[in-house]
Amino acid sequence: ELEQHNYNYYTLSNPTISDYDFDMLLEELIKLEKEFPEYVSPNSPSQRVGGEITKTFKTVKHQYPMLSLANSYSKEEMQEFDTRVKKGLELDTNSLFTPDIEYVCELKFDGLSISLIYENGQLKQAVTRGDGVQGDDVTTNVKTIRSIPLKLKGDFPPAFEVRGEIFFPRNVFDEINAEREEIGEAPLANPRNAASGTMKMQDSSVV
Repeated sequence: ELEQHNYNYYTLSNPTISDYDFDMLLEELIKLEKEFPEYVSPNSPSQRVGGEITKTFKTVKHQYPMLSLANSYSKEEMQEFDTRVKKGLELDTNSLFTPDIEYVCELKFDGLSISLIYENGQLKQAVTRGDGVQGDDVTTNVKTIRSIPLKLKGDFPPAFEVRGEIFFPRNVFDEINAEREEIGEAPLANPRNAASGTMKMQDSSVV
């Protein structure tokens, strides 16, 4: 029931119960899990609350390298990129318009790159980009992000990897800084560092 409510809220943007009612259901689940610990699943909705302390983050080698984006500062560099793409696809590099190639441009989310590994529909591991070859296992902290599914719905392969970005929306970042200033703490420098630093915190309940 809690998983369905999470799905309604974060995927469909259509919550069917109040935040208070959701919290009451979650409290009931946590109470039951304390009473019957043998039934606690690693991907239970209760795991989103955090509470686990991680002294050191385990280093994990990526199955496929996580490459970073390259910068480009001129029209000539863009044309060189287009030529490399055409060569790689064995297309005519002299033609300005190639219908076989389509480019998509989008704004870059500046946060923390993450790799999510799912097996049999369950979140198994979350790994940071690190140096691109290996990163840190931050699974416990990632589970606290409610928009990341712990169990998948629908049709999916038995094992696969999803890559994305963990980031603070600007309005949330500003709210956190306002709260910090109110209690006399120094404001966070920028949303990117805040997202990255949060994922490396030792106490998942703070995350």
